[in-house]
Amino acid sequence: MKKLSTILLLLLVLILSACSSDSGEAESNDNKDNSEGETSSEMFTYESESGPVEVPQNPQRVVVLSSFAGNLMSLDVNMVGVDSWSKMNPRFEDELKGVETVAGDNLEKIIELNPDLIIGLSNTKNIDKLKEIAPTVTYTYGKLGYLEQHIEIGKLVNKEEEAKQWVNDFKQRAEETGNKIKEKIGKDATVTVIEKFEKQIYVFGDNWARGTEILYQEMGLKMPEKVKEMALEPGYYAISPEVLPEYAGDYIIFSKNQDEENAFQETETYKNIPAVKNGNVFEVNAKSFYFNDAHTLDYQLEVFQEKFLGE
Repeated sequence: MKKLSTILLLLLVLILSACSSDSGEAESNDNKDNSEGETSSEMFTYESESGPVEVPQNPQRVVVLSSFAGNLMSLDVNMVGVDSWSKMNPRFEDELKGVETVAGDNLEKIIELNPDLIIGLSNTKNIDKLKEIAPTVTYTYGKLGYLEQHIEIGKLVNKEEEAKQWVNDFKQRAEETGNKIKEKIGKDATVTVIEKFEKQIYVFGDNWARGTEILYQEMGLKMPEKVKEMALEPGYYAISPEVLPEYAGDYIIFSKNQDEENAFQETETYKNIPAVKNGNVFEVNAKSFYFNDAHTLDYQLEVFQEKFLGE
């Protein structure tokens, strides 16, 4: 009888232990479910340029069909799909490792990625079909200033304060660097940003990425009158290599694509440009300089500090 009592006592202990374990596991699962609900299912209304859109408060699987990948990187937002231009940016390689390359006509692939938010441009293909897959927000390129755009994306992903803090810090850093550069090269020195594509060279205004926003808007450096006349309003202007001297400033930022044929640099016309003769041509990697997102702007500012100031 005593032996039987001992066995029953042991069984009771085991049963209570199992119940306690099940209860703890259930509680853990409940907490996990609640946590997932807080991060992925809670929504808020975002006022987009095309009207209100219900979007997740904390998006976890974002597809970007535009040039905003660097903005999301800066705000530490996870992406599962990005456009081809972002994917080929060598500076984004580590951050976008494992992220799929997608476009507006890759609907099946986008569905497979199971996004909870899609971001694109107003001219992105299949916008109505994308809206059926996930909440979709589009922007018209250039409608907002480049820093306003970052803050607006911050609003979209519920990180407006972080975006504003970055903008304030960036503007301060850019102004300080600009003052140092003007002190070194002279406040009247001119800067031209160029890029070669096929048989033409392009010069840029003050809002077409490639560092132009930093140089002209934030630092207040001057562009040559010919560039201002032809490129400021449209954003860019195509010229032949033969007339480049007319557009060349005291300093040239050459956004250089190594995949392009750049034989014009071997011509006497190019070699006799004062900026070239004075060693004032700064070559940068075009694929890293194409955009004006927060991540790229930080990099461009570092490059200008190094090229102009040797810092």
